[in-house]
Amino acid sequence: MDHNVSLVTTIAAAFSVALVFGFIAERSKMPALVGYLIAGTLIGPATPGFVADVHIASQLSEIGIMLLMFGVGLHFSADDLLAVRRVAVPGAAVQMGTTTLLGLVMALWWGWSLGGGLVLGLSLACASTVVLLKSLETRGLLHTMHGRIAVGWLVVQDLATVMVLVLLPPLAGVLGGPVAEVSNAKPLWVTIGQTLLQVSAFIALMMVVGRRALPLLLWHVARTGSRELFTLSVVATAIGIAYGASAIFSVSFALGAFFAGSVMRESEFSHRAAQESLPLRDAFSVLFFVSVGMMVDPSILMSQPLRVLGVVAIIIFSNALAALMLVVALRYPLNTALTVAASLGQIGEFSIILAGLGLSLGLLPSEGMSLVLAGVLISIALNSFLLKAVGPCQRWLFQHSAFARRLEQREEPYAELPMDTERKYLEGQVVLVGYGRVGRRIAKALGARGIPYVVAEQNRERVEELRSQGGVAVSGNAAEPAVLIQAHIADAAMLVIASPDTFNVRQMAQTARTLNPRIEIIVRTHSEEEALLLQTEGIGLVFFGEEELARGMASHVLERFAPVKGAEN
Repeated sequence: MDHNVSLVTTIAAAFSVALVFGFIAERSKMPALVGYLIAGTLIGPATPGFVADVHIASQLSEIGIMLLMFGVGLHFSADDLLAVRRVAVPGAAVQMGTTTLLGLVMALWWGWSLGGGLVLGLSLACASTVVLLKSLETRGLLHTMHGRIAVGWLVVQDLATVMVLVLLPPLAGVLGGPVAEVSNAKPLWVTIGQTLLQVSAFIALMMVVGRRALPLLLWHVARTGSRELFTLSVVATAIGIAYGASAIFSVSFALGAFFAGSVMRESEFSHRAAQESLPLRDAFSVLFFVSVGMMVDPSILMSQPLRVLGVVAIIIFSNALAALMLVVALRYPLNTALTVAASLGQIGEFSIILAGLGLSLGLLPSEGMSLVLAGVLISIALNSFLLKAVGPCQRWLFQHSAFARRLEQREEPYAELPMDTERKYLEGQVVLVGYGRVGRRIAKALGARGIPYVVAEQNRERVEELRSQGGVAVSGNAAEPAVLIQAHIADAAMLVIASPDTFNVRQMAQTARTLNPRIEIIVRTHSEEEALLLQTEGIGLVFFGEEELARGMASHVLERFAPVKGAEN
């Protein structure tokens, strides 16, 4: 009877214990993820008492990996990466290289093989996308310059790690794995070439066929009006493509699911797909982290405390310091550098996947897996405290270090308009805050009518791009008076706030009114409550997205039926 219900028993135990410890973790101001890992440890074979079925938990974790990576793919945006590419790409490369090298040196000092040290170092270099997104969202930093850089950095990390997952199996023999004899049957370049060819064929198939077929599939399913069928189609697509990629193209489940999500993101139903699959992704993600916790051997904390300490030190200090120095070197403010550094001082799902692959290939010793898992558990638990410490740390540095104050206040290369800016952009112009999807459309319309405008944008790369195209723009947060002053708000005719973040609208409006009492202000908002509050306060003309959409559609409908009514009269 126990064998017949072992699946039910494992799921029931995993969810129940995870609920209890996830709740305790949240109440303790730590991510629930920490509670899930502890729950897995308690029902795992390394602790006394009830022991769940490790084999079943492992298979459930594979589904969790598929859905987790599918979710990462759904949120992957090439535009987001390109917007911060000049800091994210070199930053991720330097940070991952530095941490990998330190992990490799430490492992070689312990007497491990080259392959084991390389896998350990790479595992310690991959921050958790899930933890990062949740931490930034909780603190309202997701759509700030700090958040965009951190997310772009993680996207580069994820792509690099995906390539490592692809290349590691054919390289296992060279790195000292037990598959060396099989690998030597054919030249290494042939093995690598064959692997890359299979991966390329899969990616090409997804980009050419999948990009057309998946949106069409979702469209036909959505036409049925069945929410259950739509959810089923999303989950079936994620798991089916992941399994097919593994069975046909020898591609990992993680990579297959990632590309399924990336391609599905092109569909107009991508947001609905993300929303409908979220509960299932969350549930199986819990099972994934619980199954990971089941592999944790708590005795490693007692038997190898110095090695655990070394792993945690590399995760937190190496990743954070490399990020801090590089962001500062690229002339970003100290606050941005500290936030990005704290965000990267943890590891998570990709580290576990990579370490698990290294273990299965015989490269990473079982002790290495335990050390990585301990590093995941401890670094995630400490990360929330690191992010909270950014503010106090920054204030302390400003009080005690003149150098820190210079780093924060040093000249931003695009914070001022060029001296040769034409006069028409300095008087009677439109100051446009935000150059995202809405801002670009407004700018295009202004340009078509020959109306001069100055863009104020936090994203330095967008400002640089605008200037290279002959546009007029300043870099910085428009909530700071200096930015609007540089945009010559005192002589402007209108202030248009097109940024999706309305948190600083009042500060922008107050600065504009102080410097130019007669200026006209136009604000965009997504919230009806926010729109009502802004209108009540007399900020200016407020455009609420859904209201304007409804007004435009209603206007079209009324125009369509106007001739009919006229004919009847």
